[in-house]
Amino acid sequence: MADAPVEEYLCTRIRRAEQALMAHHEAVLRGYGLTMTQYTVLLALSREDGMSGAQLARACGVTQQTMATVLTTLQGKDLIRREPSPVHAKVLIARLTPAGTALLDHAYQEVNILERQLSDTFSAAEHAALCDLLDRATATLVDQTRRP
Repeated sequence: MADAPVEEYLCTRIRRAEQALMAHHEAVLRGYGLTMTQYTVLLALSREDGMSGAQLARACGVTQQTMATVLTTLQGKDLIRREPSPVHAKVLIARLTPAGTALLDHAYQEVNILERQLSDTFSAAEHAALCDLLDRATATLVDQTRRP
């Protein structure tokens, strides 16, 4: 069966790192009244102003139904506004409001503290090697994922 204890498996270590990262981000974002998906939407809109719900769903890795709920919530908090697309009247385009930009800026600064702390944990060579190893692991995981 197994030739190493489960806690030594690479997949177990990757999962633990991902869980620790998500727990940290969720705790920080909770202080701003945001979920991880809501934060990701705000971040996506800060990088590419004016996106449809379908585009945001793909960018955030959620269904269009989930995204519709997220966008309604963000609009209700006055963090985004939605207006009809100039190309397709039935498609609504989301944009950050000034309040959304301000909240994202504050949350991003706090979330980014962890990025700096993680970077400071490693030498420049270790950082580059870790990024390379993670990219290779991700490529392997994507390649091994069965597709319908």
